[in-house]
Amino acid sequence: MRFPHSLYLFSLLNISACFTACETKTQEKGITEVSPKPNIILIFADDMGYGDLGVYGATAWKTPNLDQLAADGILFTQFYVPHAVCSASRAALLTGTYANRLEIFGALDHTAKHGLNPEETTIAEMLKANGYATGMVGKWHLGHQAPFLPTEQGFDSYYGLPYSNDMWQHHPEAKDYYPPLPLYRNTDVIDTLDDQSMLTTHYTDEAIKFIEKSKNEPFFLYFAHSMPHVPLFVSDKFKGKSGQGLYGDVMMEIDWSVGQVRSKIEELGLSDNTIIIFTSDNGPWLSYGDHAGLTGGLKEGKGTSWDGGIREPGIFVWPDHFPAGKVEEQAAMTIDILPTLAEITGSKLPELPIDGRSILPILEGKEMAPKAYFAYYNTNELQAVIYGQWKLVLPHSYRSIPEETIMRDDGIPVKYHMLNLEKAALFDLRNDPNETTDVSTSNPEVLAKLNQFANEARADMGDALTKSEGTGLRKAGRVE
Repeated sequence: MRFPHSLYLFSLLNISACFTACETKTQEKGITEVSPKPNIILIFADDMGYGDLGVYGATAWKTPNLDQLAADGILFTQFYVPHAVCSASRAALLTGTYANRLEIFGALDHTAKHGLNPEETTIAEMLKANGYATGMVGKWHLGHQAPFLPTEQGFDSYYGLPYSNDMWQHHPEAKDYYPPLPLYRNTDVIDTLDDQSMLTTHYTDEAIKFIEKSKNEPFFLYFAHSMPHVPLFVSDKFKGKSGQGLYGDVMMEIDWSVGQVRSKIEELGLSDNTIIIFTSDNGPWLSYGDHAGLTGGLKEGKGTSWDGGIREPGIFVWPDHFPAGKVEEQAAMTIDILPTLAEITGSKLPELPIDGRSILPILEGKEMAPKAYFAYYNTNELQAVIYGQWKLVLPHSYRSIPEETIMRDDGIPVKYHMLNLEKAALFDLRNDPNETTDVSTSNPEVLAKLNQFANEARADMGDALTKSEGTGLRKAGRVE
């Protein structure tokens, strides 16, 4: 089976549609008038699993607004992040560049003296230079020091947390390590949180305020939810409503939030000229048991380069421009979002080299030649290569939960153990999405091609596993 069986029904909704360029002919004047640039809303969940939405196979809870979003646009079945961890994944998303190239690894905490280098160009900076109002709501996690905050990286306004919502004094395994959790407005800490039950609601309110404020100009909203990352909190509006525990309630509230944003866009008459993208930073944190999401049957989860850690929901909507109801099997990655938006809006690409490519042809309903994508973890370990339906998993150690483990339902994680992949393995993801059968022997040419891609990446960005030093690395920003 290529994707959850619910998608077979979903695919029947596939409606052929053509991309229409953002210009109209004015016959009377004999000139071309450029219509307003599209608004862009990028919604980024945290630790959401590939199988957490109804259209990706979830049945335990309902996600009607996200399911409708998918029905109105393109749903990717092979949409990836390059890093299965918070900060690295966000750096890649916002710069179109592998985070290991930028010296951003792992998940930065309150002790970090580094962050995303201000010399890098974010999506916000790119669009701001093209006349966009830019706002961010939610989790930043690319450096909490003053030079690295969102308002220094292209955003006109910011409301949210500087890092993960578990980096607080109530962490179940590090109670004396973290300070109180700060909530920022722009560059100021306006509160410290002891209760996060209203966080998703407040984020949603702030997102709607930004949309209302920016309705008369092209805008870019980066809405980065703190959940369903642990610790899970939900407002009274959804507490107990899913009947499937706290995680189900949280998913319902995130789905509600998406519905609120879409309703505001419709109310303001902006739907036809607004691009909405929905995805997540990495897969579910499986050690948290019932407080973690679903991989949809994919192998492993967050913190690994198996597909359960790096394959995410990927939904793209732009009415009358992107096909509606399209199930897309071509592979793509979050590093492609920046160059795609650059092409759509006519914005100038960053001066420093990026790693993503525009996938506008795919969004137009066309075929593109496959691109080699790479999955990195830890400190610059090249762990996997993805090329269309093929995936080469390279020798490395990874965390897993022992089969005999009794999982918990109280928000306390169980312990991982480490496994070693001693020999590289090739998988045909179209026919084996769970990565169970090594097909290296029967596909020597494919194996050779992906190994070549790996060697090229090592020469460019290095690889700690093979002790390779890359020539294309850049530095993070640092403070004393």
